Amino acid sequence: MLNKKWYVILTVLLMAALMLAACGGSEEAMPEVEAPAEEAAPAEEAAPTEEPMEEPMEEPTEEPMEEPTEEPMEEPTEEPMEEEAAPAETMAKLVIWADDQRLPVLDTLVDDFAATAGVEVVLEQVQLQDMLEQTRVAIPAGEGPDLFIVPHDQIGQLIEGGLIAPVDLGAKADNIVPAALQAFNYNSELYALPYATENVALIRNVDLVPDPVTTWDEMLEVSAALVADGTIENATVFPSDYAMIGLHDAFGGYIFGQDADGNYLPDDVGLDSPGFIASGEWIQQAVNDGLISTTKDYATADALFAEGGIPFILNGPWSLNTYRDAGVNFSVDPLPEGPEGPGAPFLGAQGFVVNAQSGNQLLAQTFLTELVATDEIMNAFQEQDPRIPAWIPTLEAEDDPDLAAFGVAGENAQPMPAIPQMGAVWGSWGDANQLVLNGEDVTETYTNAANQIREAIAGGS
Repeated sequence: MLNKKWYVILTVLLMAALMLAACGGSEEAMPEVEAPAEEAAPAEEAAPTEEPMEEPMEEPTEEPMEEPTEEPMEEPTEEPMEEEAAPAETMAKLVIWADDQRLPVLDTLVDDFAATAGVEVVLEQVQLQDMLEQTRVAIPAGEGPDLFIVPHDQIGQLIEGGLIAPVDLGAKADNIVPAALQAFNYNSELYALPYATENVALIRNVDLVPDPVTTWDEMLEVSAALVADGTIENATVFPSDYAMIGLHDAFGGYIFGQDADGNYLPDDVGLDSPGFIASGEWIQQAVNDGLISTTKDYATADALFAEGGIPFILNGPWSLNTYRDAGVNFSVDPLPEGPEGPGAPFLGAQGFVVNAQSGNQLLAQTFLTELVATDEIMNAFQEQDPRIPAWIPTLEAEDDPDLAAFGVAGENAQPMPAIPQMGAVWGSWGDANQLVLNGEDVTETYTNAANQIREAIAGGS
């Protein structure tokens, strides 16, 4: 139900819109009413004085007959219709773009919002992977949505392009996981209402390794015995660079430095930091000991874990159904500790953002805080598409132990950098990790990668 505060806010917004429409209509109507009189009078009086003998009968019969039938009859019938139609054309309309998983839940709000607030909500399906490209085209053309959903790592491009506006969640922010809020923080301002997060954890085959490991070294130790007796070939296969950040972090490595407010600093590239190099040396030693594969590939790692070929994998909640269907007896554990403490995985977040060029920004934010940011809707999102909830009451009520375990593993997660300069990182970082796995000099490899990233950032790429 809509509370009184919400109703008052919407009433003020709608009254303002209608007043503007009414003022606009009156300004257009006045010239149309006066036009026939101003044009008819000179025509009737001037014609006899200029041509009294040539056309005494034509002017009176043509002009007086045409003006009364055409001008007076058309204007009164057209103008009232335009004035009555104006309020319908300017009735508040909220356009929302969302994916096929969020739309069914949002659809439950449409009728109530229209009946109670007199606001038409238009829902349009756009998949998450297409959202950035389509909004970057539609919004500048004035055809974009008032609200839409994005993964947090895209907000840097949207903000720098002037396409999304800060949001004020008020007290509702207290119900959101702090890491999710931080993910949508850009230059110390919040830009979204988060609804879900995701992060990797260390997934363990319980049949191969019954007890959780607490350190990266312990992971290698328990795996060594299994490799020695031929049960497995490796402790793990890295699925991606994204998944490896928690290992780098446990040794003190980082991608970009951060200021006191958690904002990423593009001029502080950390791939050649002592901690990052230390993590690379650990990886390379494990490869040399035959405990970590030189392969870095998601499909390979995923299949090996599902088949019982490796006892550990760094993976996220999107993999749960694969391992359940394969009949793997698994456990979702927090990332192990390294010399600098527990590894912090990257956190990804999804949320609703507001079009900065929309004329309905206040209405859009009210829709978010009063209708979407509720237990009912957040629970419905979770039921429709199970994820790690960003809404704390929903997270605490989650009865899927594996999803809950991912939430625990992400308690110390670091938001993946959303600054545009992150685009310069992936290629060089990925190449460097593969070279380290292949046995190239660790210090030289990561130093070269860091310099490549700095040059790319300086060049604006």
